[in-house]
Order: sequence, then C-alpha cells, then structure tokens
Amino acid sequence: MELSPRQRGAVFAFVVVVLAALGYDLVVPAVTHAHGPARAAASPTAAGAATPPAPAPTVAASAAEASGVNIDAWLPFTQQDLAAAASVAARFSVDYNTFTYTEGAADYVGAMGGLITGQLATTLRAAYQTPGVANLRTSQKQVSTGTAVINSLRAFGPSSMTFVITAGQRLATANGTSSGSTQYAVTVTGSGTSWQVIDIELESAGNT
Repeated sequence: MELSPRQRGAVFAFVVVVLAALGYDLVVPAVTHAHGPARAAASPTAAGAATPPAPAPTVAASAAEASGVNIDAWLPFTQQDLAAAASVAARFSVDYNTFTYTEGAADYVGAMGGLITGQLATTLRAAYQTPGVANLRTSQKQVSTGTAVINSLRAFGPSSMTFVITAGQRLATANGTSSGSTQYAVTVTGSGTSWQVIDIELESAGNT
C-alpha cells in the first residue's frame, strides 16, 4: 500500500520511538565470550555468545498515535515485533565482530545459535575458514570485541526487516590494539517475536 508523505512521516516517528525504547543495554549488549573472525559477503569478523532475547519493551505512544492516527493499520508488524527483530539484529551484529584466534569455525557460527538461518550459517562458516583470513587471524593472535548500534530501519515487509547498523570492533593483536566501525545492512526474517538474520551486507551495497 502506497503511503502519503504525511503517513510516511508518521510511520517514521513510530519506528524512531520503538527503536529508542530498545535502550542502550539492548542494542549494545555486553560481550564476554570471544570468537574468531570470518570474511563472508560483507567480511564477517565476529561471533560472541548469544544471550537470551530481552523482553520487548513497553513503547510510549508517538505523536501521530496521540493525534488519533492508527499507525498499526499501515504496518505489517507490531511494536513488539519491531523490538524483537531489532534485538536479534543488534545481538547478531555484536557476535559478528567478536572473536578470538583460538576458536574454529564451528564455535564461531555455533555461538550465534538461533540468531541466524542455516543458509547464513553455512556462508559464515565457509568464509571463516578462508585460508588467507584464517592464517592472518592465527599469526597475529587476533582477539576482537564487537558492539552494535542500530541507526535506522531501512526497509520492511510482511516477513522481513532491514536495519542499518553501525558495528564497532576493538581488535587486539600481537602488534597492538585498534578500533573501528563499519555500517551494515542487516536483514532479519520471521514474524512476531521469532526472527533470524538471513543476510548481512555493507550498508553501501544494501540487501536484495
């Protein structure tokens, strides 16, 4: 259904309120388990221990809702659906950039548990074992800690959402420590409170 400019503005306000309600502790979870890097379609470098999904937060009504506009009628998901999907995307992005050179591909992918689809798990596992990347990881004794901040919801449909996420990385090696960040487009698929990451691409490349 094509939305008018006013409706699109109301939807944007709704999404901003919900994402803001997720809170710092949800979108930047603490990472205490280290894993090994990979380089898939978007150069994966992480996987930390997945934590249990946080309860969906209670979201205050937006200005559009307060004025009597029924935003829920325009969207194929609820506030709780959005919060659950965002939580999965953020936790995966932390895992994606958290690793240690002492762990193998099975540990790297396995730590993501139910956060990713089987197809993405296969892609990440293969990329993790790429000889050049694996050798560099081991020779430099790389250990990385990831963080994630959701910037926006870029696209959505009845069973998918694509978030733009800034994934941070603190990389410690035998040669020193460095920090950096990369923006990714992370797509989740599912419904209700059950979501999995199906794709990750550089934000500039987008998701198809």
